[in-house]
Amino acid sequence: MDRAVRALRGATTVDADTPEQVTDRTCELLAAMLERNGVDHDELVSVIFTATRDVVSMFPATAARTLGLGDVPLLCAAEIDVPGATPRCIRILAHLTTERSRSDLHHVYLHGARGLRDDLPE
Repeated sequence: MDRAVRALRGATTVDADTPEQVTDRTCELLAAMLERNGVDHDELVSVIFTATRDVVSMFPATAARTLGLGDVPLLCAAEIDVPGATPRCIRILAHLTTERSRSDLHHVYLHGARGLRDDLPE
C-alpha cells in the first residue's frame, strides 16, 4: 500500500491554566494519540495546537518538545472564541505519513474534551 499524508485529531482540557497542567495534559494527549495509532516519530510531518483563549500560561508546543519533538514543525494558534464552547481546551491536529487508511486512525479525546466527539469509539 502507498504511504499518504493523514491527519490525526485529539483534544483535552486543563483544570487550571498553569504551565504544569498545560504540559501534563498536552503530553498526555499527544502520547496517547501516537501510541493508540502506532505512530513512529519519523512518520510525523507537523503538529498544530490550538487553545481556547483561557489557556495562556504557556504554548502547548513547548510542552510537546519535552517528548522529543524538537525536529518536528510545531505551531500554536488561538481557537475561535465561540460562546458555550468547552473551556480550557487544547486541540491537536497531527499530520503524518502512513500506510493506514483514514478509517484506521483513532482520534483521542481526554478529560473535559471527551464530549466533543461522541461519534467516535473509545
